[in-house]
Amino acid sequence: MPEQLPGAGRESFGSRLGAAMAARGPLCVGIDPHPALLKSWGLDDDAAGLKRFSLTVLEAVAPLAAAVKPQVALYERHGSAGIAVLEEVLAEARDRAVLSIADAKRGDIGSTMAAYADAWLRDGSPLAADSVTLSPYLGFESLRPALDLAAETGRGVFVLALTSNPEGASVQHVGGKDSVARRITESAAAENSRYAGNLGSVGLVVGATVGGALADLELDLAAVRGPILAPGLGAQGATPDDLRATFGDAYPLVLGTSSRDILSAGPQVSALREAAIRTLDGLRRE
Repeated sequence: MPEQLPGAGRESFGSRLGAAMAARGPLCVGIDPHPALLKSWGLDDDAAGLKRFSLTVLEAVAPLAAAVKPQVALYERHGSAGIAVLEEVLAEARDRAVLSIADAKRGDIGSTMAAYADAWLRDGSPLAADSVTLSPYLGFESLRPALDLAAETGRGVFVLALTSNPEGASVQHVGGKDSVARRITESAAAENSRYAGNLGSVGLVVGATVGGALADLELDLAAVRGPILAPGLGAQGATPDDLRATFGDAYPLVLGTSSRDILSAGPQVSALREAAIRTLDGLRRE
């Protein structure tokens, strides 16, 4: 039976994502309307091009992917018109029954964090997604408004833990075996204790190209019991085999994320779909 949240009468995000990964495979497709991609598709770098690009990607991959991940900044750069397109994209994802991860990387304190949570996780919000990415670098507990609202509404969060950009190590690796990254993973594991079933709703963002950092920092991602969003598959250099080697016992929790590698196959729906299938086949291969 799907996990129901106590008193909420709705299925948790972790339960829904776990079911989608089991049924479709562990692929998340990033919807990243970079200006260069819009140009290569023959689209103008404006709200109309943004909409055409985004809805075409959704048409192609919604039946295949466990989730889609719109990159919020690439909509924000178009101002209110871009945000309106993002609202439409999130609504279309719901209509097409594919889970959405708003890649917003929000993080703040107090009423400001509560407002971010309200925007991305509240029932009835025009920007409500199934989950949102969060930055914990004002302290994991600063995320409390989003953690609690996600649990209340059956939504999820993905907390930045170990990113693959070179600058990330200057913060995330500090402390060695008692690193910042380890404290974040342990906090996420504790938060997932509120969820029954196989997969909690508090996930982590761990770059697909972090290599040996997980072993060096002795991070036990399997113990987190939450989904691992692993960006960097394809154009950034990581392969499905790399994911298996990097994540080891935690690989069943990994949601491999590919953006440019799939998006560059556009603008034809059939070509996008073929690229997504190739990536999915690699992720599924034993």
